[in-house]
Amino acid sequence: MSLPTGSAGASAAAAAADFTRADRAAMARALELAARGLYTTDPNPRVGCVLRQGEQTVGEGWHERAGGPHAEVVALRAAGAAARGATAYVTLEPCAHHGRTPPCVDALIAAGVKRVVFALQDPNPRVDGRGAERLHAAGIQVASGLLAAEACELNPGFLQRMSIGRPFVRLKLAMSLDGRTALASGASHWITGAAAREDVQHWRARSAAILTGIGTVLADDPRLTVRGRDTGGRQPLRIVLDSSLRTPLGAQLLREPGKTWIAYTAAAADASAQARAAALAHQGVQLEQLDARDGRLDLPALLRRLAAAQVNELLVEAGATLAGELLRQQLVDEWLLYAAPILLGPQARPLIELPLLSELRAAPRFIIHDTEMLGADLRLRLRPEGSTCSPASSRT
Repeated sequence: MSLPTGSAGASAAAAAADFTRADRAAMARALELAARGLYTTDPNPRVGCVLRQGEQTVGEGWHERAGGPHAEVVALRAAGAAARGATAYVTLEPCAHHGRTPPCVDALIAAGVKRVVFALQDPNPRVDGRGAERLHAAGIQVASGLLAAEACELNPGFLQRMSIGRPFVRLKLAMSLDGRTALASGASHWITGAAAREDVQHWRARSAAILTGIGTVLADDPRLTVRGRDTGGRQPLRIVLDSSLRTPLGAQLLREPGKTWIAYTAAAADASAQARAAALAHQGVQLEQLDARDGRLDLPALLRRLAAAQVNELLVEAGATLAGELLRQQLVDEWLLYAAPILLGPQARPLIELPLLSELRAAPRFIIHDTEMLGADLRLRLRPEGSTCSPASSRT
């Protein structure tokens, strides 16, 4: 993994080899603190900070929500006068610009810290090494790159939105041992057990948006909300791909708190569709018109639009058609595959629609990122071969 570095970042990264066991322990603690904001920081990243005088921790903090104090400020307030001469361990380069809050570098300099270690350089044009430069110019020792991979895993959505302009796309599917998702009749409640369904709530809670297709809405009438997790009242944006505006006005997801987008095409702009659009808009739905590509909604355009709306992590809960299209266009960054120890047979519905393969080497391949048993079910997290966590991130 290569870290993007500016002039100050390059010299800071060069010091990475000098990290001690105490440095690593402090940064690991900062990452634990950052994870406390896993469900609440959107549209900001999860950031933690630890202040240490030698082996003694004198202050800790994490960023809880956008508009609130950043992790460094919380830790400095906790430390008080003990921050002078301390080392600050931060999971992201301290910001050097005025956003909703003042620059963190100013607070660190004013507090008199002697050293700052951060995991990732921030490529936001308003920062992009400027935080490190400001600290260095103030006579503060600066080092970066400590536990960078772990920091990347904590904020994949921010990293991807800043680096390539689209959210991190996570696709959730549940299947039998023979790769089937439902009986031929469509019956699928429930393939997996309660523990696996509870785990899905975690992934919903950390996502800024949930995407599904009109087929799933018509067949299952899902709610697509977070339940049993403290998100500070935040619900993910719900998005339905519905090219012909067939979403029923009584659909459950339209009655749930939070916002709903329906993406449709210009082809749906006849008189009856206009009436349906007006009725949906009256219920608070935001209608997003997209062009069609090969007879389907333009998925890359939708992802760009979501990135512009500051969506960082997108969870897809859909059927075989949409899953196959996302795979075909190489738009899935991570797969959540829940496998239940049952068999449904060859007449049952498939996991994903794939084009006919003439050669085995053309088959999509994945790396297993991790596995976990959830009751009787197995969850696999898969990523495309060759994928890496890109350490580019930003705070606003």
